[in-house]
Amino acid sequence: MSETYEILAVKYAFHDKRTRIDNFMLPDDHTNIEPIDYFIWVIRNSNRTIIVDTGMDRAEAEGRGRKFIQKPTEALAQIGIEAHAVDSVIITHMHFDHAGTLDDFPSAHFHLQEAEMAFATGACMCDEFVRRTFNVEHVCGMVRRVFSGRVQFHDGDGEVAPGVSVHRAGGHSLGLQCVRVATDSGFVVLASDATHLYENFEQRKPFSITVDVAQTLRSYTRLEQLATSRAHIVPGHDPLVLERYPAWKTQTQGRVHRLDVPRLI
Repeated sequence: MSETYEILAVKYAFHDKRTRIDNFMLPDDHTNIEPIDYFIWVIRNSNRTIIVDTGMDRAEAEGRGRKFIQKPTEALAQIGIEAHAVDSVIITHMHFDHAGTLDDFPSAHFHLQEAEMAFATGACMCDEFVRRTFNVEHVCGMVRRVFSGRVQFHDGDGEVAPGVSVHRAGGHSLGLQCVRVATDSGFVVLASDATHLYENFEQRKPFSITVDVAQTLRSYTRLEQLATSRAHIVPGHDPLVLERYPAWKTQTQGRVHRLDVPRLI
């Protein structure tokens, strides 16, 4: 590997009222509480820092019934990253919890699948059922960045930096992309919402919010092809991530955990 990276999962919000019927298309239990966490991710080495997703702000979180911990940029500052200086951001997809706070990254260029931009601005957004997972201001904000030359589009597989690549893994959203990262422990795949929870891909149980079931199931296989092993796949919202990987530092337990090292369990 030409370059390897440290990867951090940074938790900024959570939702503790979800049940299994909220999390699975075919739930085996409709009533059990099954919380989810909200993350952004940091990929960095001595040469560069890349942020994956920009999360959402407090108003968005509280308006949708989520528990907000702190602004993503505040969480980044606590680990030594100033958002205004970040020059590379990967947006896995344009849903409200992944593509908000764009204005907090004024120097960044954004990496996005061309199919996701087309989906977020196309005919499907005429249907409330589909568009409710998007925020029109986030989408318009990305369009403005397209017009200012700050978006690099990818069509399927694409390199962001040596050892960091994006790969279309649609289904939850049509242009969703995962991120493959070279680390000292192998290739880690930040799945984002290609699989919200470990159980989604491990047991082939699609998440409840899915626009293309067949594509989602194919994406689970794609994640496994890209990662060194199934243990190298990191779901987008699973609280188990914070149990299976060690804290970055003792004082960041439960908030910032390291993903480029072997799992604890």
